[in-house]
Amino acid sequence: MTSFFSLIKSDFKRKRDIFVDDGAQVSIIRVMLTDGSSANVIQRLAFQCAKVKILSPFSLLLQHLNRIYNGCTIGTKAKFSSGLVLMHPIGVVINSKVTAGKNITIESGVVIGDEKGFSPSLGDNVFIGAGAKIIGNVNIGNNVKIGANAVVVKDVPDNCTALGIPAKSRLNEI
Repeated sequence: MTSFFSLIKSDFKRKRDIFVDDGAQVSIIRVMLTDGSSANVIQRLAFQCAKVKILSPFSLLLQHLNRIYNGCTIGTKAKFSSGLVLMHPIGVVINSKVTAGKNITIESGVVIGDEKGFSPSLGDNVFIGAGAKIIGNVNIGNNVKIGANAVVVKDVPDNCTALGIPAKSRLNEI
């Protein structure tokens, strides 16, 4: 079981790596102060509190704080492995039943939602572009990119990019 602090450390390190890949040399302190970092921390805290029955009301308070302060609604039981990066949390809505692997990057306005009691499952190394929607009982594979404003209602296999409404998958160019 990964501790709260190791998850936060991996989230911030991954966000720093994304900035470095984009050509920006930034410190961890600067990363901690960028858009979305507080949403990451609050989500991680809410998840930890939701696991302990006596602290579950506090998890809902943290969820509400995230909604007010960061403009996002992330279910308290949404489970993300290490390397979660909320680049711009405004408008992000994630259902409590969502499960996700390592290195998930989420841009603004993303909805990962339930349909008829079923929520998406995301693999490792998934990028979700601004305004994208992933709805229902779908599996997103590893090394997947979901384009801006795509609406994903069917499974996306490994190593693919999903684009359009409804999204169609195509193999990533290597």
